[in-house]
Amino acid sequence: MKQQQETPSSQGRDTNLARLLLEFGRDYERRVIDRLHRMGHSLIRPSHITVFWNLGLGAVRVTELAERAHVTQQAMGKMLKELERIGYVVRDIDGRDRRAKKIRPTARGTELMRGMAEATNEVRRFYADQVSEDTLLELEQQLASCIRKIGQEDTAVIWAKPIRAA
Repeated sequence: MKQQQETPSSQGRDTNLARLLLEFGRDYERRVIDRLHRMGHSLIRPSHITVFWNLGLGAVRVTELAERAHVTQQAMGKMLKELERIGYVVRDIDGRDRRAKKIRPTARGTELMRGMAEATNEVRRFYADQVSEDTLLELEQQLASCIRKIGQEDTAVIWAKPIRAA
């Protein structure tokens, strides 16, 4: 009888790709949020970070923002209402389509985005110290390659795209 070869997904939770990616992502997100809270952004939650990773510094329509974040327009609308209430974004009427709303960061939102950049750099340095810069760089390159190969656009590229003027 031929012995069945074990695959990474059959070896248990420690080698399950989905679980490993999820755990790493959760740890990363928690570390960024902790740093943002220490910077004075104590009302920011992980779902809010999703908005800012996809917003950029210009104004963008709610539909485009939801698409970038891979969430429904309703979910994005809920997050935006919370962020507007606590002073991080403003919703303006789109000059080209009065039915649509454009979202832009307030001064506090821009401050948060700067803090996010600082926090993500700190977290990256922490990981590099733990596993080595070479290992972390290889992980980033391999994940970026996988994302491209499966037909998903790299979110860093999406964020860096020029935002249409308000």
